[in-house]
Amino acid sequence: MPMLITAEDGDGTRDVAFLLQLAVTLYAGARLSAMVLSGRRRLIQGAFWLFCYVSMGVAPLAQSVLGREPTPVVGARSDVLLATALVLLGVVAFDVGALLARSRPSLRPAWHRAPARVHRLRLYLLVGLAFAASALMIMSLGGLGVFFTSRQEISETLLENAGAQPGDETGQAGNALLRGFGTVPALLALLFYTRWLVTSRRARRRPSVLLVWAALLGLNIIVNNPLSNPRFWFLTVLFSFLFTLFPRSPVMYRTALGLGVILALLVFPFADRFRYDDEGYQPMNSSSLLEPLVVKDYDQLGMFANTITYVGDGAGHSYGRQLSGTVLFFVPRAIWTGKPEDSGVMIGEWMGMGNTNLSSPLWTELWLDFGPLGMTAGFIGLGYLAARTDRRYVRRTLDDPSPGNVVAVITPLVAGYAFILLRGPLLQATGRVAIAALCLLLISTFREERRTRLG
Repeated sequence: MPMLITAEDGDGTRDVAFLLQLAVTLYAGARLSAMVLSGRRRLIQGAFWLFCYVSMGVAPLAQSVLGREPTPVVGARSDVLLATALVLLGVVAFDVGALLARSRPSLRPAWHRAPARVHRLRLYLLVGLAFAASALMIMSLGGLGVFFTSRQEISETLLENAGAQPGDETGQAGNALLRGFGTVPALLALLFYTRWLVTSRRARRRPSVLLVWAALLGLNIIVNNPLSNPRFWFLTVLFSFLFTLFPRSPVMYRTALGLGVILALLVFPFADRFRYDDEGYQPMNSSSLLEPLVVKDYDQLGMFANTITYVGDGAGHSYGRQLSGTVLFFVPRAIWTGKPEDSGVMIGEWMGMGNTNLSSPLWTELWLDFGPLGMTAGFIGLGYLAARTDRRYVRRTLDDPSPGNVVAVITPLVAGYAFILLRGPLLQATGRVAIAALCLLLISTFREERRTRLG
């Protein structure tokens, strides 16, 4: 793919920034190939390298060759050079963290804590919560038909029913909360029931379990379909469901990563058809094979360069302030008047953009808060945690095939949601993470009791 892109004629400058971008693409491509060819399933690491190869590698390389950016880069070329170098530094740091996790000494604690299990009665409560929250969202939208129209119509309907204006932050926060509770519990309940059916022959013989699973599947087709949801969220739904449905299949893992590249490059840019209604939709006129890679979906490197320009323009690093707004996302702005804005919105407003729904990749978030050293440390820690989680997932799915294995369901969900966390902004992604954490607290238990197990 890099060879095909670099062979294209374009108006881009073949300078040091271009060479660094080529290096990022080759490095991420090699690591993604290693994930695909490996016999071990590294779900989170595979998702990381898939994102890096497409969004931080191939797409920016095509933009550099064509000399076109999906979002204007307002600074000097040196800021693009620095952004590309920092991206390369981040992916190398991630690999260092993964190597540290591999060489971690196997010191077993004197005590052994029981793994988290699904409490059967609490799982029934989660199912009830999923149907109640989704029903509330469906009623708020006036029926099922709007879920098969466009995301724009859903947002406008929610704001209209709440009596809020499009720019009203309170109304938008309420709508995000409603959509979060209307989609996340339904997905989690489906994943846990899928795990139950896949690993338990007894459950597959029980009509009650099959009927609930079928009802949850139908509910997710309504509230989590690709027409009424952001594409990155649907990727989360798809990846988590497939990896839960085939928990021990290396073939499914390799196929998902391999097809993920093809879908991201050929289908994903055109899947924006359902974001707007017929009047707001603008079809893409593709005159080149590289044309889909210069659309707004792949503005991550350009936004990183704009953030560097923003900091250099006098704003400086925030030293944890942006992260505090993400962690304390639930605090209303009426109480916290100086609450930080979404990083993508903040940079977009500084640029004077009319549409501030811009990406803010994890490189940008860490660098904006903590500078290059903090960003490097953050990616080392991320690589370490990803590798440790992947190892635990493999161990728990091979050595512990029990239906109530929480790790076996959460790891695929995290791998799918990694695309949203890596693309950013983090503030937008935190709401659904918090809702998922509440659902997990509801159903998880560390007690080994026969009467509460899934059988």
